[in-house]
Amino acid sequence: MADDRGVHSNQPVLHHGPSPRGARCTVVLLHGRGDSAAGILTLAGEFEAPDVAWLAPQAAGRSWYPYSFLLPVERNEPSLSSALDVIASLVSDLEGQGVGAERVLLAGFSQGACLVSEFGARHPRRYAGIAALSGGLIGAPGTLRQYSGSFAGTPALFGCGDADAHIPLERVEESIAVYRSMGAEVDERIYPAMGHTIVADEIEAMQAMLDRIR
Repeated sequence: MADDRGVHSNQPVLHHGPSPRGARCTVVLLHGRGDSAAGILTLAGEFEAPDVAWLAPQAAGRSWYPYSFLLPVERNEPSLSSALDVIASLVSDLEGQGVGAERVLLAGFSQGACLVSEFGARHPRRYAGIAALSGGLIGAPGTLRQYSGSFAGTPALFGCGDADAHIPLERVEESIAVYRSMGAEVDERIYPAMGHTIVADEIEAMQAMLDRIR
């Protein structure tokens, strides 16, 4: 594979709702492996938030990185760095429109949840919120989590089933501990016997996050 950090850079970004400039806040929403921007964007219809803008970038080949998020980070390069660059570019573009990070909520499911978890930890600041639905920080077990900076009270939702075949509960708990140590206000929701999916309680928790943003 060529060392091309831009593998995802020319993919479309779908938009739902008002323009970010005029919206109360903007949700950057990342899909999971095998899904699409259009697929994850249907989630926007679950919320009572007509004044919220939604942006959903598309991964090349419907996958943000090729292997398990539990492998060493370098195994998923250069796709992983390109995926994180997509988030960084969207956040930067929003800032250029006058939409600061405190009005941006980063959210994702599965691979998308892993990406927003990792991006937030690498770029901590006050966001409107971070919602990781069935995901956690990226890297092999024992990875040193040498992040620096503070979330300054950013609300962070970590929701996952304890029977999820793809996301070990230990990694979710590790991610929660890291986020709390960096000053995030974590809402931890672990669901007994739930597999790899999104449930109504997580939607309600995200709705509460959106309702807090003024």
